[in-house]
Amino acid sequence: MATSFCFFTLLLFLSTISSFYLQVIAEAPDSTLKLNSRILQESIIKKINENPNAGWEAAMNPQFSNYTVGQFKYLLGAKPTPKKELRGFPVTSHPKSLKLPKEFDARKAWPQCTTIGRILDQGHCGSCWAFGAVESLSDRFCIHFGMNLSLSVNDLLACCGFLCGDGCNGGYPIYAWRYFVNHGVVTEECDPYFDDIGCSHPGCTPEFPTPKCVRKCVDKNQLWSQSKHYGVNAYRISSDPQDIMAEVLTNGPVEVAFIVYEDFAHYRSGVYKHITGDVMGGHAVKLIGWGTSDDGEDYWLLANQWNRGWGDDGYFKILRGTNECGIEEDVIAGLPSARNLDLVREVTGTDGVGDEIVVPQVL
Repeated sequence: MATSFCFFTLLLFLSTISSFYLQVIAEAPDSTLKLNSRILQESIIKKINENPNAGWEAAMNPQFSNYTVGQFKYLLGAKPTPKKELRGFPVTSHPKSLKLPKEFDARKAWPQCTTIGRILDQGHCGSCWAFGAVESLSDRFCIHFGMNLSLSVNDLLACCGFLCGDGCNGGYPIYAWRYFVNHGVVTEECDPYFDDIGCSHPGCTPEFPTPKCVRKCVDKNQLWSQSKHYGVNAYRISSDPQDIMAEVLTNGPVEVAFIVYEDFAHYRSGVYKHITGDVMGGHAVKLIGWGTSDDGEDYWLLANQWNRGWGDDGYFKILRGTNECGIEEDVIAGLPSARNLDLVREVTGTDGVGDEIVVPQVL
């Protein structure tokens, strides 16, 4: 009797183990199949566009016409900063007495700052964390010092190294702003972005390695050290929408990180909110304004860096006030510094552009 019981127990154990391994084996091909499938799906478009409560329109964005799910996920390089690390960065809030307009667009508020309206292309690299930071700081140099300049994503991506993360394999937005304070960032003219072909051509692959840090301007007449532009500080903004709006109104565009789902790749217009699809990863972009749609939905206005073939001419709107996809949790910025500017102006022979210069609150 005991022998029969032991034999039965052994069979049950072996059966359980076999079932477990069969399940693992069965799931592995599905995972690979998912990564190799197309990111753009007609079924997702249909589900969104037939949903009367979606609030936004989906389409087959040509920017990702050849992309697989795996290739799309590679672009989402915003890594979440460990909470214990965030304690070293101050959180900024603004007086509640500050009057905020119902709608705001930084492109219209500072029309002399041409960088605000630029839509860039991160190409094959998971460098969104660097783009969002560099674009926002470029805008702030114009807003605060009247200087229209494009700072170098390549400098930050290649030279910040492990302190910022893992280059094209993703990084931490908050450490990008610390890099500006400690090391500065050169201009795009000095160190252009390494991937200038984008990823719209047939058969492109996303696994471009992180560029090497050379610390030399491509123009031999320019010096790396003289091209550096610095930040004063690096700080987080309170997740209260009022504080985020006040920060943008007072100091200019900010960098935000949020969670991306499959349906976001299909965004064409309207106020985005997650409807369907799996989590793809973290993404960082530039927030430039806010408003309310005709349907009464409050939104944030953001500039993406997936070229103008994606979304609403490269821009998108996302629901405001409900922390949609974590959009209000991870808002980061810093003020531009006057450090090195006298040297830059002496070398370039310019005092910057723009009729109105807003003086920074901190120097």
